[in-house]
Amino acid sequence: MKNYRYVLFDLDGTLTESGEGIINSAVYALKKFGIEPEMGTMTKFLGPPLKDSFRDFYGFDDEKCEQAVKYYREYYTTKGIFENRVYDGVEECLKKLSEAGLHLAVATSKPQVFAVKILEHFHLAQYFDYIGGAELDGSRSVKADVIVHTLKNCGVNDRSQVIMAGDRYHDVLGAKALGIDCIGILYGYGTREELSQAGAVYIAETPLEAAKWLLG
Repeated sequence: MKNYRYVLFDLDGTLTESGEGIINSAVYALKKFGIEPEMGTMTKFLGPPLKDSFRDFYGFDDEKCEQAVKYYREYYTTKGIFENRVYDGVEECLKKLSEAGLHLAVATSKPQVFAVKILEHFHLAQYFDYIGGAELDGSRSVKADVIVHTLKNCGVNDRSQVIMAGDRYHDVLGAKALGIDCIGILYGYGTREELSQAGAVYIAETPLEAAKWLLG
């Protein structure tokens, strides 16, 4: 039996398939700047903090990033947030882990208010002790900071009992920076190579495979 008592889940690409809403919101924002993005390249917005994406991929300065995020949210808060679905097997996975006595929480770079709204909408909030995310102003969006915030609100001091579950290298590296293991989720937006190179302790192809490994 593994020593984990707490499982922290990423949201986008791990619990929900939220790509459509995120991409549509990013496209809406870019068009406000006269940019017509190549749709085939927009998956790069799935995972990293939003400001980082506008800065790294389009060279926006801080002021322009702030404006881009405002435009993004114009679309996201009314439409994009629900252009989203729960991955098959996720609720069964959460149920199995909860019934086995594990404590579950969410640690996402998405603003916390949106994460709570999404999980309540899909009736998944009930499985989590705490839903942790970024502030609306973009602070606390770095994965390690979100993890620290979530653990603090769950009253967890022993990090050896914690494991992160996420689909991108940000999840793995954020956890590793705190001495926490991370299980890679392959059905999301990352690749096996990406997760393996980042140092995931295991890579699961389905939610139920993740549950089986965590409980094994």
